[in-house]
Amino acid sequence: MTTALQHEAQSEPEKAPIALSGVESPAASQSGRTRISAVWFGVVAAALVLVLLLIFILQNTRSVKITYFTVRGTIPIGVALLFAAVGGLLLTGLVASLRIWQLHHRLAQGES
Repeated sequence: MTTALQHEAQSEPEKAPIALSGVESPAASQSGRTRISAVWFGVVAAALVLVLLLIFILQNTRSVKITYFTVRGTIPIGVALLFAAVGGLLLTGLVASLRIWQLHHRLAQGES
């Protein structure tokens, strides 16, 4: 090792080890932010969204004609929009899953 590298190695301050365990620090528990509180917030938010969605569907009961390829029928407009939103979410999830698989496949090839 050259003297310049030795000098750089000696001048770097010691770094504290990073805790990677699932135990939260005392600061996190004092602030009230835990995994359970995050899950609870998510459940409350999802319930609120579902209530708003139910109100939307119940207020939009007028039937509309729907044609999908050769299938024809009438359904309430709120339900039709719900189906469209769920279809969009499924399509987005499929594309995201394929991207994650692609990145994982690239990383696995790089390690070999």
